[in-house]
Parts: sequence; C-alpha cells; structure tokens
Amino acid sequence: MKRKETREEAVKIAYSMDINKYLDMEFTDMYIEHFELKDIDLEYLNKTVKDMLDHLDIIDKHIKDNSKDWKISRIAKVDLAILRISLSEILYNDTIPNSVSINEAVEISKKYSNEDSHKYINGILGTVVRDINIWAIIYSVSIQVHILHQLQL
Repeated sequence: MKRKETREEAVKIAYSMDINKYLDMEFTDMYIEHFELKDIDLEYLNKTVKDMLDHLDIIDKHIKDNSKDWKISRIAKVDLAILRISLSEILYNDTIPNSVSINEAVEISKKYSNEDSHKYINGILGTVVRDINIWAIIYSVSIQVHILHQLQL
C-alpha cells in the first residue's frame, strides 16, 4: 500500500478514535487487524497516529487558533481527523515536506468530506505552516543577535 493510501487509513483511524472516544494506540492495532490491512506503511502509520495522540492538545490548539469563531466540537469529524493527521505530519515528521502534507490533506478532504471542506483545510494548514516559518525566522534571528552580542563582549 502506498503512503497515500496509508495516510487515508491514518485519517480513518483518527476519525474512528474520535467517534468512539477511544484515543489510544491500541485502537490502531485493532483497526489494522479488523480490516486486515496488509500492505500498509506500518512505520509511518504508527508514528503519525502516535504523534497525533501524544500531541493532541498542541495540534488541537493550532486548529482552534486558526478556526475563526469555531470550536473543535463544531468542526466536521472528518475534517478534524484530516487536520489532525496532517498537523501531526507537519509538526512532528521532518521527512514529509509541508506542501505534501497539505496537498494530501486537501485531496483526502475532496474524497471524503463536503465540497467546500478542502478550502477550509487548506486555509488552516497554510496558516499554521506560515506561522511556523515566521517563528523559525524569528528564532534564527534572535540566535544570531545573541551570538553577535557574545562576540562583542
């Protein structure tokens, strides 16, 4: 199974976890066994779901902070699952370019969600990535200023 299909399974797992209120890695194992998933990228799947679970508060804060006047509980469960998996990749997996994570999230939303969801998902993820990039630049500049200050002493 290609990474794209495995990513879709990760979204389905995140969705099922949310619906069943069972946020535990054990659920992933049961899901894989139940649906007899054979050719999946197990390493990617486990890392992505585990990162999502381990950092759910941070991931959800990014979603809340960028969803104008929308509470997490009002976001469609499918969209929420897509956002959580994509943000898990963006924030905690350096091997996947952010543009790939965003593009795949948009494609999954076109397949599984309503016709306008892909715009919302693209907007949220794009804003998070821009914010991350801005903070990275600020951090880099502050380090350079600190080093220059130390050299002058």
